[in-house]
Amino acid sequence: MWEDRADRARREITALAVDGAGVGELHAAAIALVERSVPTELSCWATLDPESLMITAMISGAARIDPAYEPRLAEAEYAPAEPHAFAALARRSQSIARLSDLPERELARSRRLHDIWRPLGLDRELRVLFPDAGAWWGAAGLVRAGPDFGLRETEFLAAVAPAVGAATRLAVRAEAARSGTGRPAIVVIDDGGELRGMTAAARDWRDGVEEFTPGRFLVMMRVLAAGARSSASGSCRGRLRDARGRWAQLEASPLIGGTGGQIAITIEPTAGDRLVVLLLAAYGLSARERQICREVLAGHSTAEIADRLFISTHTVQDHLKSVFGKTGVRSRGELIARLRPVDA
Repeated sequence: MWEDRADRARREITALAVDGAGVGELHAAAIALVERSVPTELSCWATLDPESLMITAMISGAARIDPAYEPRLAEAEYAPAEPHAFAALARRSQSIARLSDLPERELARSRRLHDIWRPLGLDRELRVLFPDAGAWWGAAGLVRAGPDFGLRETEFLAAVAPAVGAATRLAVRAEAARSGTGRPAIVVIDDGGELRGMTAAARDWRDGVEEFTPGRFLVMMRVLAAGARSSASGSCRGRLRDARGRWAQLEASPLIGGTGGQIAITIEPTAGDRLVVLLLAAYGLSARERQICREVLAGHSTAEIADRLFISTHTVQDHLKSVFGKTGVRSRGELIARLRPVDA
């Protein structure tokens, strides 16, 4: 029965997270587990930034897509009106989607189908998102030729997806806590999407990212550059994670004094307040609990927090008790240490 297989898969995936597996290791093992019940010819799993819903890293199953198609796949993911893009599915809270369920007019717009899957001899795609604690932590695209993905397969994936989401959140939390090392880096992209220059530190990030997917680094730089050009504020932000478990904050903005519509993209190790935002999400804290944590990190007393947030001191203490339980600490000092690692 698929229910028994799903239960075993959930237990194995959870055990990997509890044992401290990194995101890449976790997803590689989960791919193998899922493919026992849902066979595919290609399988691409992604980690998502829970705030921006941008892909931070990708990993494939044993059969990898032809390297010539990898940049096309990444570009299609961010193409306007691409049906069943991971971010679009997340925004409408749709965790399972078959490409074949789309009406013909939407299928006709799919760059994934026409420019990638069909040239590779594939025509069936199923996408699944991995939720946990009110956020989306990852997603997967499963592709094959022949029979479409059936009801039992989609039910199996729907049953397993929350466990993958929870395990991914735990793995992200562990990796984020180790982040904060490295040097700032700069990449320059022209208005044609071509790379015009990068610092040595940026090359180091590129190499780390492309251990997952060759070509994805440049695609992500192009996406951010396009976002900066179309943004009313003139900037675009996102995050990425490399194969070494490092997290970085990205910001793209016009290069002052530059020519040819050049965009400068800074890459900074996720640390300090930026790391705290990621960790607060990864621990599954509520909006109010996150407020309390920020107040604690700012050094405010219980009475000061109550006054600033217009709540009672008893309510502050109740929230702190909940926060301590979720983060696995017993005091404010331990909470601060947990949310601000030494390397940050």
